[in-house]
Amino acid sequence: MQIKKAVITAAGKSQRTLPLQTLVDRDGQQKTALAIIVQEVLKAGVEEVCVVICAGDQDSYRAAAGLHASRLRFVEQAAPLGYGHAVQCAAAFTADDPFLLLVGDHLYVSRAEKNCAQQLVLAASAEACCVSAVQATHESKLPYYGAAGGRLVPGRQRLYQIDTVIEKPTPTEAEQRLIVPGLRAGRYLCFFGMHVLTPMVMERLREMAAAGKNGIALSSVLNALADRERYLALELQGRRYDIGLKYGLLTAQLALALDGQDRDEVLSNLVEMLALKENETPAL
Repeated sequence: MQIKKAVITAAGKSQRTLPLQTLVDRDGQQKTALAIIVQEVLKAGVEEVCVVICAGDQDSYRAAAGLHASRLRFVEQAAPLGYGHAVQCAAAFTADDPFLLLVGDHLYVSRAEKNCAQQLVLAASAEACCVSAVQATHESKLPYYGAAGGRLVPGRQRLYQIDTVIEKPTPTEAEQRLIVPGLRAGRYLCFFGMHVLTPMVMERLREMAAAGKNGIALSSVLNALADRERYLALELQGRRYDIGLKYGLLTAQLALALDGQDRDEVLSNLVEMLALKENETPAL
């Protein structure tokens, strides 16, 4: 299974400006979050990229893509009908091909030689099925992510057979339905903001949209998928950084800096700041 197409969703009301934010990347160059995400997918062998945006945002996104602007196609989500609907808006672009799906408000830092998108694409190509990237996440973060339950594939590391998907589960739901043998207590396999999906997923989203269903959730389609065909989760060697969270942009910037060429300078500045704070004398 070859993955040559990618879809990046960026049409959510609280999401639309986040990919336009500027950070300093690992090479010391200023780039938008969108440009960093596009670089991530291109290094994974993707050749065509579609960005799902709100109406009127195309010029801003094209400018934010910089040197990669010519590689992008844009599709508008005319109404806020859910994340699944945003994905389905790219159906004409993906056609009958598998595709890499990413959200526009997450950045990724790999702890391996290959970046996070490469790790996922290689796994999906080898397994020839849908594969979602996951990260073992503390239960306190469950309100922010979709989560999957399942079991480790025999003889494999970090690869899980998914049997249940729940969008933003409560701790009680997670404890009852999403326990994964082998994970530390209080941790669950939460989505990474990155999936490789097959045309069947897009077909199901298209059917739901045609039926006039509002608030289409991708998680419900993935949960149904787990009952009908082989669907895996891969715990990547890397971390996701949600720039939409409080201090999310700051945390992502620190992660990029500490993984980049200016690591020593950034560490030195952080140590200096902490030392100054320690030595401050309380005002009388």
